[in-house]
Amino acid sequence: MRVMLRARLDTQVSNEAIKNGTLPKIMQSVTEQLEPEAAYFGPGDGGRTATFVFDMEDSSRIPSIAEPFFLELGAEIEICPVMNADDLRKGLAALQG
Repeated sequence: MRVMLRARLDTQVSNEAIKNGTLPKIMQSVTEQLEPEAAYFGPGDGGRTATFVFDMEDSSRIPSIAEPFFLELGAEIEICPVMNADDLRKGLAALQG
């Protein structure tokens, strides 16, 4: 299932991760693990955010995905199902049948 993960990083923790050089390593590790179809980074909700769209085959992956954000960056996260335009068309077409 295609999902979107949005992480809002704790400012103080992520400041330290920038200063000590671990933030790029954490983001690279997460990106390699998720193999996202899209990844975006920028400000949001008053802090630093990272947004990933990726395929999550099994919900049992949630702990291994979420814990690095919690433990290493003090982040608040949300994971929710999302659709691209093709998925939406397919879903709406099923309503007609």
